[in-house]
Amino acid sequence: MSAEARALRDEAAQLRLTLLLGLTIFFSVLNGVMFNVAVPDIAAQFDLLPSGVSWVVTAYISLFALGSVTYGKLADRYPVRNLITLGLAVLNVGSLTGFFSVNYPMLIAARLLQASGGASIPALAMLAATRYFPPEMRGRVLGIIAATVALAMGVGPILGGFIAKTFGWRYLFLITLLTVLCIPHFRRILPREPLCPVAFDVRGLLLLGGAVVSLLVFVTQTVWWLLPVGALLLAGFAVHIRRNASPFVPPALLANRAYRNTLLASFLAMGTVFGMTFMTPIMLASLNQLDPQQIGLVLFPGAMSGALLGRFGGKLVDSRGSRPVVYGGLALLAVGFVSLSTVAGMAPMVIALILVICYIGFAFSQASLTHTITATLSPEQMGIGMGIYNLLFFMSGGFASALLGRLLDFRVSALSLNPFMMRAAAALYGNLFLLLFAAVVCAAVTIRVTFPPHGRAARHTS
Repeated sequence: MSAEARALRDEAAQLRLTLLLGLTIFFSVLNGVMFNVAVPDIAAQFDLLPSGVSWVVTAYISLFALGSVTYGKLADRYPVRNLITLGLAVLNVGSLTGFFSVNYPMLIAARLLQASGGASIPALAMLAATRYFPPEMRGRVLGIIAATVALAMGVGPILGGFIAKTFGWRYLFLITLLTVLCIPHFRRILPREPLCPVAFDVRGLLLLGGAVVSLLVFVTQTVWWLLPVGALLLAGFAVHIRRNASPFVPPALLANRAYRNTLLASFLAMGTVFGMTFMTPIMLASLNQLDPQQIGLVLFPGAMSGALLGRFGGKLVDSRGSRPVVYGGLALLAVGFVSLSTVAGMAPMVIALILVICYIGFAFSQASLTHTITATLSPEQMGIGMGIYNLLFFMSGGFASALLGRLLDFRVSALSLNPFMMRAAAALYGNLFLLLFAAVVCAAVTIRVTFPPHGRAARHTS
């Protein structure tokens, strides 16, 4: 069945599904962000070293990234309404397990359950936006999703810090229980689709999963022996999908130049946003001596701006095409990173104003890049194609945060690469923001080369 045939035509159903997608995406992102501020309290509760407690975040990211591509692949075979029901149910079981956890292994098990269930939300939400909405509405829905992500990234640290400080870190698990109320609504709105006779490549999933987890743990924990293990598993996966009649990832998908290059551009661009949200709080604490609550207040205006204008960016995608919005979003990110490099260490109010530019750029970029990705995929590739996109989206966060963390460990500020920098003591942060700027430029160049202004390739994003 084509995407056009499955699209919801009833406006009331479209509105309800959009609200449900936004609500579940909000809690999904919130669940990942809130626990970052609770890591010190968890370490104190169970008397853990930093390397031990970091698994609260690392284990979640690893399984969440892998789960996102798995649900995308399963959506080619099973109805989305059943998959999202399963995902939300597992997420809530994990939340209850975490609230009642009595030791650290039980806490890790709870986070793994949350990740394996919560991974269904971004994967299936992106797919639902392209499968169940008519083409003229997809940009708008993707814009709302991007705005919701931006809002949750800003609200998360503030809400997480308040709950952890007032009630204790266990109560963070209860926030996601609200998503259980969405299950009956999803089952009422989403269409009943038949089971598709598509084989599921379990061996391919295990090879890809092993490679993803190995590389993520290598990057986040610096376990060096996992690098060759991950490389070998990835090579085995590449050989396997060429020999399997029904591979987990069709080789033709990876041979699609437009899809492959847009994935690269998305990885670079979205990685810079994750890097910014990781590094900015550290900078504000180190150079401006702000506490977690004050840092959250600095981030909040930008997150709200991205949330409010993200929907506008989605409407622009529908009316002007995705490529101009991609360039506009990347341009805002580039301006924001150069500005942050220049004013690093200055008054928090100045940082907050520049973060508004960055968050708007993020909302525009995410909506338009997602729309661009969907335009490169055939209907039968949509599930796994969007799954791979979500996998790299979350991996970009792990890679960017780990890389910037390693560079910050050196504490070497040497010579500022920005001649206009206003505080010499902040040269290290200024140089790293320039690194993010360079990554955004590379993303823009990749899109430009892949979709030139004239010619056949350019029409993929119209």
